[in-house]
Amino acid sequence: MQYNWEQSDWPNFKFSIKRIEDKLYDFAQQTGEVNALLKALPKDIRQETLLEMILSEAIKTSAIEGEFLSREDVMSSIKNNLGLNKTPEIISDRRASGVADLMIDVRNGFEKQLDEETLYRWHKLLLGESNHINTGVWRKSDEPMRIVSGNLSNEEVHFEAPPSSKVPKEMKNFVLWFNESMPNGSQEIKDPVIRAGIAHLYFESIHPFEDGNGRIGRAIAEKALSQTLGRPVMLSLSGVIGKNKNAYYKALKNAQKNNEVSSWIEYFVETALNAQINAKLAIDFTLDKIKTFDYFKDKLNERQKKALHKMYSFGSDGFKGGMTAKKYISINKISKATATRDLQELEQLGILISKGGGRSIHYILKNNIDDSL
Repeated sequence: MQYNWEQSDWPNFKFSIKRIEDKLYDFAQQTGEVNALLKALPKDIRQETLLEMILSEAIKTSAIEGEFLSREDVMSSIKNNLGLNKTPEIISDRRASGVADLMIDVRNGFEKQLDEETLYRWHKLLLGESNHINTGVWRKSDEPMRIVSGNLSNEEVHFEAPPSSKVPKEMKNFVLWFNESMPNGSQEIKDPVIRAGIAHLYFESIHPFEDGNGRIGRAIAEKALSQTLGRPVMLSLSGVIGKNKNAYYKALKNAQKNNEVSSWIEYFVETALNAQINAKLAIDFTLDKIKTFDYFKDKLNERQKKALHKMYSFGSDGFKGGMTAKKYISINKISKATATRDLQELEQLGILISKGGGRSIHYILKNNIDDSL
């Protein structure tokens, strides 16, 4: 079987948008609404919403690759990078600071053309100095770069990328294509989602690094979206991809069989649209958080505030398993009776909703906090 890069029409991707014209329109509409919402927010709330979105993308893009990072470490790294911590916090997990720095670099430099040096820098930010991976350079091994699943006795090859000897030329062509397809480029692609989808597929098909290709490929998609929109995009593609990784890998695998990529474009547009809808929900979540602490500030004790901050820190995805008396006790170092009373008070105030009963009772944050005010 020949892969896409082995075929005579590589990399002249062909596709039809007939079946997704309405979704492209919906994406444009949702993006406009999110931008308007952000502009209407007070500066501090807008900044908090932005931080939560960067945090979400950093956490989720790492999780797709099997790296589960501390939210606290990643958020501290983001704030360090942006100069929001008066005294920079020490981050013990280099992976957390690396992916956070990558997210900020992509966002801050979205208008700039892409070049090989930028990609090398992103790779070094992501992986740092490694004893077993060459960072900041294209892969050089003579061994085939394969995407596989299963064990050694039952291994399935999903894709084999171009040999390392071809990577430098392929990446020069990719960078040229990326820059020519940007706004006012000689081969401009006007729709942001289509350009981002092709950019991601193109990069992943070359797979130029020894490791980190998925995370950098998703960063490239974000850069393409932001460039074509003319402003930093407010969404987390990885948040949607991570909810169904099998669908993502299946769509990539099918797209890498030939250069007619209509199905891949349809998948990517659906993903971007859902990510933009989720961004609106994230803004609502942040507003709920601000309203809760503002309106109930004189009705909450310090234990309740501490527990709520912990729950809200997990974003709109929710505090896994909800808040239980056991977790509340661990957070505040108090008795079970006090924990139970505090949680019941939070429910009575309309901040939390109880689920289950008896020993399985747990509490989740109430959406649309305005209903409780």
